[in-house]
Amino acid sequence: MRLYKVIHRAPWRVVKISSKRQQLRFRRAMVALKIALAQERQETKEMLSIYKRYTQGQTNKAELKRANEQFVDILKGLGLGVFAILPFAPLTIPLVVKLGRLVGVDVLPSSFNMNRSVKELDREIAQENRGCN
Repeated sequence: MRLYKVIHRAPWRVVKISSKRQQLRFRRAMVALKIALAQERQETKEMLSIYKRYTQGQTNKAELKRANEQFVDILKGLGLGVFAILPFAPLTIPLVVKLGRLVGVDVLPSSFNMNRSVKELDREIAQENRGCN
């Protein structure tokens, strides 16, 4: 009888484990997206302040180059935004990114190309959970 209970409960354990795994993957993806968007926002603020100082003649070429690179990142994001409003966006955007990698064109903004380790993302998720409680 005990063997029957173990065999019978095993699929439920597998389902529970796989659902937890999916939740953790989703949470990691959302934390990575949050980090990338925060970084993009900070870089855009910096870009605007550099352009403001440029109009007053208070910048050097290195700062202006960094601001122009951020402006190109913003244009890349707007380019992907066009695909977001089209039908079948969950299929077209990954396809465009994959084709861009095959051709050698960087389609994503620089802040979305980061490779963070799973441990770092888990640490940030734990910090968020502590902050919410």
